Amino acid sequence: MKARALLQLLRPANVVTALADVLAGAAVAGAGGTGIGWLLASTACLYAGGIVLNDVFDREIDRRERPERPIPSGRIRWDFAAMLGGMLLLFGAVAALRVNQAALIVAVLICAAVLSYDASTKRMPLVGPVNMGLCRGLNLMLGVAAVPEALGWSWPLALLPLVYITAVTALSRGEVHGGRRGIAAFALISLTVVLIALGVLSGTARSWAGLALTAALGWRVLPPFAAAWREPGAPQIRQAIRTGVLSLVILDAVIGATFAGPLYGVLILATGVVAGALARVFAVT
Repeated sequence: MKARALLQLLRPANVVTALADVLAGAAVAGAGGTGIGWLLASTACLYAGGIVLNDVFDREIDRRERPERPIPSGRIRWDFAAMLGGMLLLFGAVAALRVNQAALIVAVLICAAVLSYDASTKRMPLVGPVNMGLCRGLNLMLGVAAVPEALGWSWPLALLPLVYITAVTALSRGEVHGGRRGIAAFALISLTVVLIALGVLSGTARSWAGLALTAALGWRVLPPFAAAWREPGAPQIRQAIRTGVLSLVILDAVIGATFAGPLYGVLILATGVVAGALARVFAVT
């Protein structure tokens, strides 16, 4: 088995974006260094496991639409990938348990959301994108779980990545054969709502760094999503999805800067730099 094929299966650029979610959640909770290392390991395993199992469940479709992927191309056996994905989810839950029981509960919820998406809901027009958004919202809460008491008041923040990723996932259904303008409009409007909410959050906290990062997020994601709305062809949609996935770290940076200061926001942005570099080598879709 070639190492490159395994890395293509794991999509390392996407996994790095999951680290940003946990770092942002830790900022919300004021967690400092409490168990953050274990939570970062947990989210990396959970996200990678979900990606691998997604390709396992999609192997028949990929044989027709994306035969170059590691499983349909025969470079990685599907049964090995299934075992790897399951083990990664298990490792992610164990790593969360090393922090506290609240983190374990959130990790188990992520596992349930991941499996439901991979196995069935991804094929449902509205439920599937919301399910994927739930995975990222819970991932933010995994970072918050470093301080369990913070979960009670901070959970509405999970709606930000939930709506954001719901929009990206809804549009992504057209990345092979093209999409529909109605779905592209839904995605564009959803992203605009998230940007407004981030602006209100940062402005209320008087976080100039948060406001600046919100503007940067809008500058990054609105043009490609508007282009996909104007002409919802496969190339435009793929570009919008790639930008949307990689720009999620900016959303996390807004949250981090608002709750923990500009330097913390820069730390989260650094994960985006790493993800961007990896995305030049490994596909994010």
